[in-house]
Amino acid sequence: MRKFEYKPPRVHSGELRTPVTFYEYVPKEGPYPGEKVKKVLYNAWAKIDEIWLRDVELAKSNGTLSDITIIIRDPQGDYIPTNKHYVEIDAPEYKNKHYNVTQAQPDMQNRDFVNVIAELTS
Repeated sequence: MRKFEYKPPRVHSGELRTPVTFYEYVPKEGPYPGEKVKKVLYNAWAKIDEIWLRDVELAKSNGTLSDITIIIRDPQGDYIPTNKHYVEIDAPEYKNKHYNVTQAQPDMQNRDFVNVIAELTS
C-alpha cells in the first residue's frame, strides 16, 4: 500500500500579490478610424509566472519568449477571459506593457484558480 504524503497546493491565495486589469479596445466615436485604449472588464489580484529557465530554449524556437502565465482566482462566471481581451499588469517591471490574452483555462489541480496565458503586444 502506498504511503499517504500531504502535498501542499501549487498556488494559494497568499501568492496573489500583483493587481491586474483585463480590458478590451473599443472603437473611437466620430468619423475617424481607430480605437480607444480600454473599457475595463475585470480587476483581480494575480500571480505572474514568466517562462521557466528550463523552457527558454524551447520558447526561443517557438517565438514565445515574451509569454507570461497569469494565475487569478476563479471569477465564478463574473468574467470569462477570451482572446479578444488584453491585460495590463500594475507592477513597475511591467510598466507600459500590454499583453494580449491567448488562452485561458481552469487550473485542473486546483479548481479555485484560472490560468491565463498572454503574449506581449508590440
